[in-house]
Amino acid sequence: MSTHQNDFPWHIGVYDAHCHPTDIMSSIPSIPSMKARCLTVMGTRAQDQDLVSQVADQYGIKSNKPEEWKREECMVPCFGWHPWFAHMMYLDHPSGSENGTGEREETVLRDEDKIKHYQNVLAPKREYPSEEDRQTYLSLPNPRPFSAFLSQTRSNLEKYPLALVGEIGLDRSFRIPEAFQSGREENDLTPGGREGRRLTPFRCAPAHQKEIFKRQLMLASEMNRAVSVHGVQAHGLVFDTIKELWKDHQLPVLSKREKKKRGKDDPSVEAQLASSQTGDGKAKPYPPRVCLHSYSGSADAFKQYLNPAIPVAFFASFSTAINLGDAVGEETPQSFVDMISTVPDDMVLVESDLHTAGNEMDRRLEDIVRRICKIKGWGLEEGAERLGKNWRRFVFGTEG
Repeated sequence: MSTHQNDFPWHIGVYDAHCHPTDIMSSIPSIPSMKARCLTVMGTRAQDQDLVSQVADQYGIKSNKPEEWKREECMVPCFGWHPWFAHMMYLDHPSGSENGTGEREETVLRDEDKIKHYQNVLAPKREYPSEEDRQTYLSLPNPRPFSAFLSQTRSNLEKYPLALVGEIGLDRSFRIPEAFQSGREENDLTPGGREGRRLTPFRCAPAHQKEIFKRQLMLASEMNRAVSVHGVQAHGLVFDTIKELWKDHQLPVLSKREKKKRGKDDPSVEAQLASSQTGDGKAKPYPPRVCLHSYSGSADAFKQYLNPAIPVAFFASFSTAINLGDAVGEETPQSFVDMISTVPDDMVLVESDLHTAGNEMDRRLEDIVRRICKIKGWGLEEGAERLGKNWRRFVFGTEG
C-alpha cells in the first residue's frame, strides 16, 4: 500500500520509545485512540510506579508480536528511579531488612540522620552546614532505602514479563527543587515532579547517582530487560558506568581475513548478543539492550558506542522536545543533521518525551519521524518500517 507524499504512514506502526503520560493521568484514556501504535511509558519516582502498573493492567501489550495485539494493547510499562530523585534514596545493603512477612521495612530517619544523609549525597557538600542548610535538608523528603525500591521493581518486572527498566541514568546539571509548600495545589499533575518549585543551590553528587544507576543496571541484567537511560552533561560517565559491567565480556573483533574465512553469514556474534547468559550459564552482568533517550551528546561522543567489541546493543532515541527545543515545523539545525547522520540506521529510535498522551504526542512523533527520514534519505513508509523494527529489537530483542 502506498501513500501520497504528504500522507503519513501511521498504518505501518509508529512507536514512541520514551514518554511520561502517567504524569497527567487524565490523558491516559486517549492512548487507545492515538495514531501511534504503542507507547513506552516510563516510571521515574515513588508516585508513578503504581500508576505505570495500573496503565499496564489496562493497556499493556500481552505478547512481543504486534500482529497479535488488540487495539487496547498499546503500551509497554517501564519501572525505574530517575536521577533527579536519586537524593531521596539511601544506599543500604542490597538485601535490605525484612519485617518477618517478607516485606522490607522502611525506617523513618531521625532528624540528625536525615541531615547527615543529605549532607553526604548533595553537592556542594557542607562540612559544617549552616542553620539554613539544615532546614533545607529537613524540608526534603524522608530518604527511602534503595533496597526496598529494587525489591518493588523486581516484583514489577516479574509481574510484567515484557516490561523494561527506565527511566534511569545520570544528570550533572539538575538542581534539587525546594519542597512543595503545605496546601499547594498541583492541578492534575501526578505529585512528586519539580514543576513550579524554586531550586535549591544543591545537586545530587555524581557518585551517589552512579550507584543508584548501577544497581538498576544490574537488576536489568539479572532480569534480562532492556533499559532506557537519561544522560545530561554526563555522557562520558554514563558510558563508563555501563562499560564497568561489560568490561570482561567484550565480543571478538574479527579481521577482514577472519570474517572471510568464517563466511559471510557466520552467526557467532549475533548468537552471543541474543543470549541472556554467559558461556558458563550465568546471567550476563550487563543489560542486553540500552536506549540513550533524547541523546544530547555530540556526534563525535556517540562514536564510542560504535565499537564492535561492545556486547550491549545500544540505541539512541530522539525527540523534538529535547533535541530540537520544541522547534516543531521549524528548520532542522545542522548539529541535529550531523547527529542523525552519525547514528547507524539500525540504532535510531523516535520518542516524544511528553508528559501527556493524545494528539500533541502524535504530532511530535510525526514531526521527528519526518525529519529523520529526510536526513537519512528514507521514504516515509521505509522510515516507519525501519524505525518500527528498531523499536521491536530494542524492546523485545527481536524485530517481532
